[in-house]
Amino acid sequence: MVTPPATALPRVVVAAPGTGQGKTTIATGLMAALRARGLEVSGHKVGPDYIDPGYHALATGRPGRNLDPHLVGEERIAPLLLHGARGADVAVVEGVMGLHDGRLGTDGFASTAHVAALTRAPVVLVVDIARMSRSVGALVAGMAAYDPAVEVVGVVLNRAGSPRNVEEVRRSLHLPVLGVVPREESLLTPSRHLGLVPAAERDEAADLVARLGDHVARHVDLDAVLEVARAAPDLGATPWDPAREVIAVAGEPVVAVAAGAAFTFAYAETEELLTAAGCRVARFDPLVDPALPEGTRALLLGGGFPEVHARRLADNTPLLAQVRDAVRGGLPTVAECAGMLYLLDSLDDTPMAGVIGTDAAMSERLVLRYPVARAAGDNLLARAGEEVRGHEFHRTALRRAARGWTPAWEVDRELIGVASPTLHASYLHLHWAGHPPLAQRFAEAAAAAAPAPAATAPLPVVATPEAPAVDPLAQPLLHHGDREVGPGLLDLAVNVHAERRPAWLEQALAEGVRASTSYPDPAPARAAIAALHGRRPDEVLVTAGAAEAFELVARWKQWRHVVVVHPQFTEPHAALERAGHQVTVVHCRAEDGYRLDPDAVPDDADLVVLGNPTNPTGVLHPAADVLRLRRPKRVVLVDEAFMDTVAGEGESLVRDRRRGLLVVRSLTKHWSVPGIRVGYVVGSERSIAGLAARQVPWSVSTPAVHAALACTGPAAAAEATRRAERIAAWRAVLLAGLAERAVEAVASQASFVLARLGEGTREALREQGVAVRRADTFPGLDGSWARIAVRPPATTAVLLDALDEVLDRGRVPA
Repeated sequence: MVTPPATALPRVVVAAPGTGQGKTTIATGLMAALRARGLEVSGHKVGPDYIDPGYHALATGRPGRNLDPHLVGEERIAPLLLHGARGADVAVVEGVMGLHDGRLGTDGFASTAHVAALTRAPVVLVVDIARMSRSVGALVAGMAAYDPAVEVVGVVLNRAGSPRNVEEVRRSLHLPVLGVVPREESLLTPSRHLGLVPAAERDEAADLVARLGDHVARHVDLDAVLEVARAAPDLGATPWDPAREVIAVAGEPVVAVAAGAAFTFAYAETEELLTAAGCRVARFDPLVDPALPEGTRALLLGGGFPEVHARRLADNTPLLAQVRDAVRGGLPTVAECAGMLYLLDSLDDTPMAGVIGTDAAMSERLVLRYPVARAAGDNLLARAGEEVRGHEFHRTALRRAARGWTPAWEVDRELIGVASPTLHASYLHLHWAGHPPLAQRFAEAAAAAAPAPAATAPLPVVATPEAPAVDPLAQPLLHHGDREVGPGLLDLAVNVHAERRPAWLEQALAEGVRASTSYPDPAPARAAIAALHGRRPDEVLVTAGAAEAFELVARWKQWRHVVVVHPQFTEPHAALERAGHQVTVVHCRAEDGYRLDPDAVPDDADLVVLGNPTNPTGVLHPAADVLRLRRPKRVVLVDEAFMDTVAGEGESLVRDRRRGLLVVRSLTKHWSVPGIRVGYVVGSERSIAGLAARQVPWSVSTPAVHAALACTGPAAAAEATRRAERIAAWRAVLLAGLAERAVEAVASQASFVLARLGEGTREALREQGVAVRRADTFPGLDGSWARIAVRPPATTAVLLDALDEVLDRGRVPA
């Protein structure tokens, strides 16, 4: 037997005495903080959990990985750690439950302590001291002494309160205190019936992880943590290599792997094994993609939360029909838990694919077990009698057994799932690194299969109040940034401010909901907005977002000659066309930096629409140039929806009372309330009266009225200034990063940047998990441009890393 060479890997395990101590917060924050220092960090999770590794991936910029002796065997733990941490400066392993809690009845097998011993990794204990003082010392001493194979090297005191109590706790400990972390409510992560909400479903997840990193960096001694991690002994193990586990098949068959918000449960090693076995893995999102990837020869439907997204899954009828026909026709298909539910007749009475003839529904009982399963017969994945180790974690239950199918597994004398030579579906989750023959057989079945038949119909576009049910790419004026984002994508496409709403705004919204038992009265908000801008209340009309204001203007008069200055936000143009107007487009020229040329606007235009600062260019036009557009009997509509992102709001015309000026403002972006829909239009008393006469009664909701009052009140002034200044700082980081990569960008003054990334780069970034706004739907721009939302530096770093990856691969020219 050849002894593997010793491998150096700085590493640390973050553990706790029990669940709820703050392991995920500290471990994820530690990963983010170390990465912010410039280190390459590898994140790992003890146990089968799929959700925490999603946050680890955001924190590290690498796949989050699991270390579970039950699922993969003790002998693979150190090799998998070394594989996942290739090229990393340090590995951080987040524990599971309490330090010594493992599979029931096994004396701690698969516990955090077990993994720490297998990896010879030092352990840092996270202890919630909110309700303890000297007892912490006794607790830590017992945890450290319980198993001589586990080395506890330090403690992080979490949810710390008064300095006196912290000092009392310190005196009780015999181990170094590596950090004292105060409680921070804004960093709590939301949960649902199976634990935390996955990172892929949270638009603000990247910002949350960045704030966790800042929080931990302020309160944990990172140098001390690195010191104990670097003191870990070398590991006498060879890194796991998927190419040694399987033999590649010919033909590079396409394996379609479900992804997106409904299918977030996956182990990175599964795709690596399939790739090593000669397959080409192609991800798709069953919520939005109208068809399986082209050339699909096998289908992998993993776990997730289909019960949360059942209606949207059902609405994607072309994909459901294609999946049903393909799987029934013999397409090799593996479906775990959520994937099996997707193939049923219905889920919570919502129609699914209809492959497996039974239904499922949510139940009160949580099924959680860690079993050894035996194959009930020969099938796509297994051979009769073979044993695998898996886990189940679900709150749905089948209403009746599926008839006409051979069971997949025998678990605790119960037959579960369905199987055939081409289909394997059950509630059981498996880690294929622990059972490589599963990947080999699946790859061989894919190589022998015919491609799935093409989908028979395109996916219908769901209608919204602001966008009729039409294809947004066929109707580019109806394409908005929210159509670019999706589950699993980092959102740099929507221009909503990245920070959390202030507490006073949250309180105002809550009060607005409580007051919604009465019809809304916008009069107080109208008065507050007027006071803010030095206008009279009869010069202000509160609207359901800027979009309603554009609709009102479009229907206000029988305009003879309408001009829209482009490139700019397309909703005013679309509203005018919906009202039956022929629109003349005047283009700002790239060679002029997309600045307004007032002389380019025809003299006979009686309505001229432009943005300032303009979306998507971010150009701030001088007020003097805008005023040059004024003519007798002409209305100039200035969209200042992003003026509040400009420090000092220079060049704004919202206070200007000259005839023929209408200024539209929005509160939705700067104050992170896009779902509330609140904006306003300012102009002469006569103009406002004309618009108000066309407004639908009660179009502005009570919560929107309360939001308008809060965002124009005294508390908002300082916060608005601070936000604008932060946006300017964040924008400078983005522009500098683009300049370093020789990427052309327009000189923006707003909360977004228009950059010429090159044809195909936006799509390539999307494959890297980053969504930016396509710009070819703005008149005057082509597919080489993309609009990038300004975000905090940590989020911008993720974008730039992804851009580097795309450019390094040579997929697009640098």
